[in-house]
Amino acid sequence: MTPSPPPSYETRKVPWGGVLFSAIAAVSWAFLAMTGTAALGLHLVGADTAGSLGPMTAAVVAMAAGGKVSPSGDVAVFGLTGAGAKGAIGLMPLGVALVGAVLLAWVFLRSLRGAGTVIAARELAARAGAVAVLFVGLLAGLAWAGQDTIAIDGASLGGGSGKGGGGLLDKLPGLGNIGGGLADGLGGLINAKTSVGFHVDTGRSLLDGLSWVLAVLLIALLASRRTPLPGGLAAVHRIVRPAASALVSVLLLAVLAGFAAAGFAALTGHEPGRIMGSALLGAPNGVWLGVPLGLFVQWRGTATGELAKLLPDPVDRLLSGRVGQPITPGRLAELDGRVWLLTVAAALMMLAAGTLTAVRTPRWGTTRTGFAGRCALRLGAATAAAFPLLVWLTGVSVSANLSVFGFDAVGAGIELHGSIPMALLLGAAWGGAAGGIGALLALATGAAGRRSSPYSVGRMGRAAASDSSRTYPGIAYQPGPYLPSPVYRPEQDEPNPYKQPPSGPAPHTAPTVAGRPLPSHPPRRPTRPPRVPPPDSPPPPGPPRGP
Repeated sequence: MTPSPPPSYETRKVPWGGVLFSAIAAVSWAFLAMTGTAALGLHLVGADTAGSLGPMTAAVVAMAAGGKVSPSGDVAVFGLTGAGAKGAIGLMPLGVALVGAVLLAWVFLRSLRGAGTVIAARELAARAGAVAVLFVGLLAGLAWAGQDTIAIDGASLGGGSGKGGGGLLDKLPGLGNIGGGLADGLGGLINAKTSVGFHVDTGRSLLDGLSWVLAVLLIALLASRRTPLPGGLAAVHRIVRPAASALVSVLLLAVLAGFAAAGFAALTGHEPGRIMGSALLGAPNGVWLGVPLGLFVQWRGTATGELAKLLPDPVDRLLSGRVGQPITPGRLAELDGRVWLLTVAAALMMLAAGTLTAVRTPRWGTTRTGFAGRCALRLGAATAAAFPLLVWLTGVSVSANLSVFGFDAVGAGIELHGSIPMALLLGAAWGGAAGGIGALLALATGAAGRRSSPYSVGRMGRAAASDSSRTYPGIAYQPGPYLPSPVYRPEQDEPNPYKQPPSGPAPHTAPTVAGRPLPSHPPRRPTRPPRVPPPDSPPPPGPPRGP
């Protein structure tokens, strides 16, 4: 009985047990890392001194996955509900989000490599869908847990009336120097029932969280160079993945440089805990905002109140007290000339991305000029898609307003948004230039195509890449079953010519063994069988017969 052939990847059944196990591993590791990073960052910045750390951590993790957090308040004045706290937070802590995205993508991609060189589309969809469903389910739990109410002691708001003196109003600029007047009046208006709370918007957070996890999985598939794809997406290996992986690599390297700078500042600064906590929560926010800004993408922003102090110098000096101010490297350089170093660093980062693209792009079937143009086009398309995403992710919108009978006692806010159309155009221009120059550098050093993935080369690409070193006929490099070449065998009475000794004069030096010459034999001539005449030929003439 002939055994049946093994099933192909198109007809192979989806391993639901492995799908569920890998999804649980990916989502659980991602949420554990995000929760740990958020809790540690909040503790280092001292946020747990104002309220419970658990609900705040849940809220920050929900914000990192695209969720929205809305603060609320209730200030009672003489027993009357005459005041409220209003605010909105539109900020994604990318430090927490990046840790979760990296772990989620790594576990998800590792689960795909067991499928072989090609994975079925339905298996890929099943694995991605399982991860998305579990992620949204856990995010719903965080949205339920991410709400809390923080009570504020009215005595601590007063100037010197509090126990031990030195209230919060004494620390506000301008109020502490008055000494009694306005500070004591505000402290008397607000009693001990003051409370400020926050809650996660469940519906919007779940929808944004679903978009977040699908975007992470898509970027991971496009940037991974050793992960199988369905058969119809074979072109993605050589067209999209070299440029996408190079751009993701340099962006992650820039974040590591930002963490290193924060570590140095923590070692040399006065508040190392706050510096490292801020870096854990928002280092990618500052780094990825600086990349498009250094490449001349224009931003506009406003900063008022105490929140303006959260911006780095000289951005805080440029925005303080001004509305809708454009932010460019030139305007910032007027306040601090070192800003031009940001442009140099961003340009070098793009050049590194162009060189990596050329090193990872297979070089076959094209000229040097065509190879450089190919790298420029692909990296330009990748950066044209990545820069608007960076601008959107690093946008900031935070407003806080505490009003008493319509009077704004405390007001603060930050608005910082970049131009998405300009990011798209400048991303394409910078990516194209960096891809072309990087390809020329890789060609000059001989590194072009050295790190190309086997998935990107393919079967026909490997044959074409070896044109210069072919030693067998062309049929040997074509795909198909193995067909052995015909073997020459002599007839039954015919001698084998391969066993004939070489003809020609004998060598001048006779071979010896242990100093004694070997006996020489004359070369044997091949013996041929006697020629048999055909039956119709006349007999050969013989000797004359006698009478």
